[in-house]
Amino acid sequence: MPRPIVISGPSGTGKSTLLKKLLAEYPDTFGFSVSSTTRSPRAGEVDGKDYNFATVDQFKKMIEENKFIEWAQFSGNYYGTTVDSVKQVTSSGKTCILDIDMQGVIAVKKSDLNARFLFVAPPSVDDLRKRLEGRGTETAESLQKRLDAAKAELEYAQTGAHDKTVVNDDLEKAYKELKEFIFEK
Repeated sequence: MPRPIVISGPSGTGKSTLLKKLLAEYPDTFGFSVSSTTRSPRAGEVDGKDYNFATVDQFKKMIEENKFIEWAQFSGNYYGTTVDSVKQVTSSGKTCILDIDMQGVIAVKKSDLNARFLFVAPPSVDDLRKRLEGRGTETAESLQKRLDAAKAELEYAQTGAHDKTVVNDDLEKAYKELKEFIFEK
């Protein structure tokens, strides 16, 4: 059974873009564990595909029932990866990819998933700020929260918690490095 791949990094580093490229190029090789969240869907997001959307009460019940490998609360919303979402992917014979934050990485390291860890870093915090501002989805407060979280994640990445770090300063170069990591034996 292929080992799950954990991809983490600050919001705005291009993780989603890199993963979309990977899944488009290798649709039958990888599966994405669909995270659960209590936040409202953004335009175009589909329940069960982009996220499993849940109410706060539903999410808290799942926490009590130990349904999550990892979960966290961020910007007033809950996010988490269920055991079932990973099993669905691995039982289909695909390599499961988890896109999770620093708290999730810490939790997965304590689990029996035997995952491999890749960190996607921005060229700089200033570059990250520009990317997040460019999305047009952040308030001044949420932008600051994301930047503070990014600084903490970058510090954590310095501890050697990940098997590899890819700096996404050039999408094609970052994608090539991501593929090299994922396919190395």
